[in-house]
Amino acid sequence: MLDVSVKFAMIEKTKVLTYITRGSRLLVFTHPTAPEAGIQVPGGTVEPDELVEDAALREAIEETGLAGLRLSAFLGQHSRDMSDFGIPEIHHRYYFHIWCDEDAPEYWQHGEYMSADEPIPFDFYWVEMPDDLPDIIADHSIYLPTLAANLGLA
Repeated sequence: MLDVSVKFAMIEKTKVLTYITRGSRLLVFTHPTAPEAGIQVPGGTVEPDELVEDAALREAIEETGLAGLRLSAFLGQHSRDMSDFGIPEIHHRYYFHIWCDEDAPEYWQHGEYMSADEPIPFDFYWVEMPDDLPDIIADHSIYLPTLAANLGLA
């Protein structure tokens, strides 16, 4: 019998995810126009020939609109198959801790321009670690125990 099943080629992407903290508080965000995207931490795609450290700080600044950010530590890496979200991609993720040195508001909205004419809005807010952490989508939280230990919160 002929196998007629369709196989999709998985696209591999290098990503950075950032845990931005002020004291013991972690910055998270939601997409007000796409609630199915869940609660996330800032991050994005590494550009060709860009160092992952540089991408982490660039993505954190672009997504949040915060200027007073400082790279602290590399926390780890892992690969994530995104097909459970209907995305035929393997994300090779690098996780970083970033300090927020500026006086950021409790809640704010910031838009990031992607390929659209209008920015994609993100609603940012701080959560207390480790007790008030929400469910964060798609394994974005995988290195939060490492971060908590590094901050003396575990």
